[in-house]
Amino acid sequence: MEPAAFLGAARVLIVAGKGGVGKTTVSAAVARLASSVGMRTLVVEIEGKSGLSPLFGRPGSLSYSEVELLAPSETEGGIRARTLTPDDALLDYLIDHGLKRVSRRLVSSGALDVVATAVPGLRDILVLGKVKSLEKAGEADLIVVDAPAAGHAVTFLTSAKGLLDAFRVGPIRTQAAEVIGLLSDPARCQVMLVTLPEETPVNEMVETAFKIEDRVGVSLAPVVVNSIYPVLEDLVAGAGGAGDDDGAGSPGAGAVSGDDPGLAEAGRFRHARQELQAAQMARLAEALPLPQLRLPYLFSTDLGPAEVDQLAAALADGIHALPEHQGARP
Repeated sequence: MEPAAFLGAARVLIVAGKGGVGKTTVSAAVARLASSVGMRTLVVEIEGKSGLSPLFGRPGSLSYSEVELLAPSETEGGIRARTLTPDDALLDYLIDHGLKRVSRRLVSSGALDVVATAVPGLRDILVLGKVKSLEKAGEADLIVVDAPAAGHAVTFLTSAKGLLDAFRVGPIRTQAAEVIGLLSDPARCQVMLVTLPEETPVNEMVETAFKIEDRVGVSLAPVVVNSIYPVLEDLVAGAGGAGDDDGAGSPGAGAVSGDDPGLAEAGRFRHARQELQAAQMARLAEALPLPQLRLPYLFSTDLGPAEVDQLAAALADGIHALPEHQGARP
């Protein structure tokens, strides 16, 4: 499948996963790949503590105002980014509905946070409502949402359903209904879950997937299995033999051999890691029958544009291997 067709399947792609699985890095790789195929891409960061800017070689953190992370060119669509906060989203909502004076009073009185937290789920619906507005306005060919960590992601995505059930009339119900319309339409929005090839992240991904499917009816894109060690075929003697080629990277790359105890121990560790990740990816495939896009482990402490390009290329390879017309699971 061509990356342009895959990334053009929905205008909003929400990237979610357990904290520490690399969802911000995956969001950057998705945005980089989208830009490389000519799509105007906007990355929206939700939690306000993203390391997105350094991944594109830009210092500092994001703000509510858009910044350009990658300039467009004749062949690339460019990447812009911003954060979304409930307070700013509420201000925008009030201004858009002719209540600019009210919004100023809320800011000056300090009552804005009280309003945003008065109703459970309202903060999430404000943010998702802003995402919906950006999508309807055609602000980008693809909006990549770097969602909260998995625990909050469930409430983040299901808050609209709860508010729709709680409110029979009024602007909150209208906003909730419009957000559900976005989340439940696979041509407008899909969710890409990210995990590591380890037991706890896999368990949490599967649990998250079924919760958001059942409660929201959201469409799931192929899942991303991040940080896969390249498989080495010819490990040191005594390492237990070679693992199956179930990882990312070239078999045999960097293989070690010999009688050195340190190399033997390294070989045993690497073989155990290969078996672990192969077993967890197989378990994930059985529990959650979605295609897997596998990204390699990057042996670097500081990730920047070069590493994002590497991950975007690996993502493209995985998408190319998908069947034509691969859609999300409804």
